[in-house]
Amino acid sequence: MTEERNRRRKLTGEVAKLSGNQTVSVEVASVGVHGKYGKVVRSSKKYLVHDEASVSKVGDVVEISEIRPISKRKTWRLVSVVKKA
Repeated sequence: MTEERNRRRKLTGEVAKLSGNQTVSVEVASVGVHGKYGKVVRSSKKYLVHDEASVSKVGDVVEISEIRPISKRKTWRLVSVVKKA
């Protein structure tokens, strides 16, 4: 079972919003290169994250991991706070 947990996706992002009890919205930014033109393209996506102990605040950099669905849009959990705001 630990092998399965290690294969889960892990992302690092910044807490954008406290979205309710035990839920935070995390914005994950990514940088890539356009396939045809070679221009650097920046994009970001927001994820709803389960924060069991409510330890994160807006502006914190956090590490999140994929889990089974908790609700309709919440399928990520907070692993650790990398850097406090």
